[in-house]
Amino acid sequence: MGKFVILIYNSTNWWEYLDIDKEKCRYFRIQNSKNVIIYIDYFSLRSIMELLWRKRIMYKTESFKPDTFKPARFESDGKITLSGKEIPYHTICEDNVIYGPDGNPVASIFTYAYFRSDVEDTTNRPVVFAYNGGPGSSCMYVHAGFLGTRRMQYDEVDRESAFGPYKVIDNPDCLIDIADIVLIDPVGTGYGVLIDESKKKDFFGIEQDAEALLTVLEAWVRRYNRGLSPKYLCGESYGCTRSAVAAGIAATMGRERGYGIAFDGIVFIGNTVTVGKYFGEGLPVETSVLGFPTYAGVNWYHNHPTDQSVEDFVKEAKAFADHDYVLALYKGEAISEEEKEHILEKVSYYTGVSREYLIRHGLKIDDDDYRQEVLKTKGKAVSRYDGRVTRPLLEPEQDEIKKALWDDATADRYDTFFYAAFTGDLLPKLNVKLDRNFIPGTDYYMHWDKEEKKGTTAEELRYAMTRRPGMRAFFANGWFDLCTEFGYAWHTMDHAGLPKDRVFWKGYQSGHMIYLGEDNVHELCSDIRDFILGKNPKSQF
Repeated sequence: MGKFVILIYNSTNWWEYLDIDKEKCRYFRIQNSKNVIIYIDYFSLRSIMELLWRKRIMYKTESFKPDTFKPARFESDGKITLSGKEIPYHTICEDNVIYGPDGNPVASIFTYAYFRSDVEDTTNRPVVFAYNGGPGSSCMYVHAGFLGTRRMQYDEVDRESAFGPYKVIDNPDCLIDIADIVLIDPVGTGYGVLIDESKKKDFFGIEQDAEALLTVLEAWVRRYNRGLSPKYLCGESYGCTRSAVAAGIAATMGRERGYGIAFDGIVFIGNTVTVGKYFGEGLPVETSVLGFPTYAGVNWYHNHPTDQSVEDFVKEAKAFADHDYVLALYKGEAISEEEKEHILEKVSYYTGVSREYLIRHGLKIDDDDYRQEVLKTKGKAVSRYDGRVTRPLLEPEQDEIKKALWDDATADRYDTFFYAAFTGDLLPKLNVKLDRNFIPGTDYYMHWDKEEKKGTTAEELRYAMTRRPGMRAFFANGWFDLCTEFGYAWHTMDHAGLPKDRVFWKGYQSGHMIYLGEDNVHELCSDIRDFILGKNPKSQF
């Protein structure tokens, strides 16, 4: 068993805290600090994190005592000018309480709904239900990023600091003229709450999360008489998994009940739908091959190996990876020296990774390593979430522990940007005055139930699209997204048995959050608008 490093804050008697045998661990204290670093020899990292989870405390404000919880509801009115026309709208932000068999509230999903107020007949007016991922993320990013009537104004992508000034503007690309919009905070995120802590297992899992969403959406649709309205799901990152599973369950049957709601289309931003298990686990193909097109895109952005467009360069790189590269990896040590030299030259050219690294790693590229390698000669590492964004390269000992994820350049700079925009501008204009902690994100993914009884997320999507003949799917991915690499989306579309005439894909010169950047947010919103209006986005491959 390898050694793992766990950092525990303000816990002098850490072995008692975790209920483990102190004698089987080695540790030391950092000078002038209360932090304790523990070197674990006999525990797996997963088991340690599970121990920590069981011991964690989620602090809440006084107003959120479970026995005094009261559903909240806020309304407001506003106007926005889109394409020279003034559009009035009404908003309703509210708790959608989920009750247990005994009639007591167990959880609430919080929604932020935008209704165009000058439309009387909503029979044919679409509704877009949108959320982020995680699992454990609020809708703050898609809400303040591109879907709300107000959004952030973007400046330089590779910005130097997370600190202000924060600019928020009327969203010139808002979809409120053609569709009503409902942003969703799942249970335990944003203003969504888990009221009964003993019911975690009923919500924190692939199927459980999807069924909670469906339960709330059905209630919401009945409440506002939108049963006949076209309905669309828009999920980012894990939100893609949520969308596919929810659509599949709705089209077939849940664990204990059926659902009457159906969806006309789904927008997948930063795809996590695969033909393998959770997040593509168990796919019968080298991850180096699936990630290769993204590596090429990031290399194109920073190192400019060619005068080709990113689309052409990535297309060429993918063709190489699908043939020469995958065959070379299959051969392993049986590869000839001549062929090995050819592969070394081409892989280094397309990805920016050094020959020395490739030789040491048997021609394969590790995702974590890539973020450290592509700009290593320049003393920089790139972001997992957006390969355009950089940070100084850390010392080897630090990178070995953190794998660049915990010091991700995008998260470091943009989390506070989104939070400031959302809480400082959007919420006041929505008249949301709630004395309850707003939780941008949590670590629910650490203990998420990953079991899918009906197979994979791709199979769930296939079930939905087979049973709903008019349903369409639009996959939107960033060329520089090293979190949900678009090679996985292509692999899914090629192997999931989806109806090719109703599935569309497009790449953007962006990262995981496609809407980072003024050009990107314009393009993405324009494509989603076309998709909702029945136009098919043009796939680039």
